[in-house]
Amino acid sequence: MSKSLFQKPIEIKISTVVAVSAILATADRIALDAALAEMTGGTADFFEDDLTVIDIAALPAGCEPIDWAGLITLLKKYRLNPVAVRNAPPEMAAEIAAHGLSLETAGAKPREEAAPAEPAPAQASAPVAVAAAQAQPPAPASNGTDVMIIDTPVRAGQRIYARGCDLVVTAVVNNGAEIIADGSIHVYNTLNGRALAGASGNAQARIFALNMSPELVSIAGVYSTFEDGFPQEYARSPTQIRLVGDRIDISSVNTANRA
Repeated sequence: MSKSLFQKPIEIKISTVVAVSAILATADRIALDAALAEMTGGTADFFEDDLTVIDIAALPAGCEPIDWAGLITLLKKYRLNPVAVRNAPPEMAAEIAAHGLSLETAGAKPREEAAPAEPAPAQASAPVAVAAAQAQPPAPASNGTDVMIIDTPVRAGQRIYARGCDLVVTAVVNNGAEIIADGSIHVYNTLNGRALAGASGNAQARIFALNMSPELVSIAGVYSTFEDGFPQEYARSPTQIRLVGDRIDISSVNTANRA
């Protein structure tokens, strides 16, 4: 008898899903379009159809009504894929649902309570801020393990998320791969692809690699891309990436503690 006859028609399993938060400071689509154009620098694949949660907590009282259809179209123009709205008042629920978006409440995402409720000061005046965010239920109670260890190469198209802990990779992270951790990321090999540390808002998280050549890095939602290549003075040597204020800082591991 064919093995396929014993397969279930469908299985539902818990899966790690990471989204970004689009934190709106205005509902003016012209301002939002200009801000996203500046943020992406004209790079068509700055975002890669990332699932997106629209956060409207920072919208000022009395601002113009949100054009949901126009906003969704605008975000998709920049390859952001809206799936939910956060911090929406009850009276918006029906309109939001009519546009195929789900409502996300504070109670549904307790792991993000440790992150700042307001955009960072440097982002407060920006029309839109985009930050890495967790888009799933909280992790089970810790079993005492603070680190996820990956001993095999992370290949193009793979996404690994160390939820609630650090991530250690002892093999190469290839171009097109994505590694994410709520804590710090340590790659004892070559880091290509995308690396996002402090994904739940930990601004103290860092990214370490013996050999740096990433496409994109992020610390607590602050992004930096390297379309022109990683800085030559740090490439091919042990390097760390951290957040200093509101900017990404790159330094040699060997010189990080010098005056």
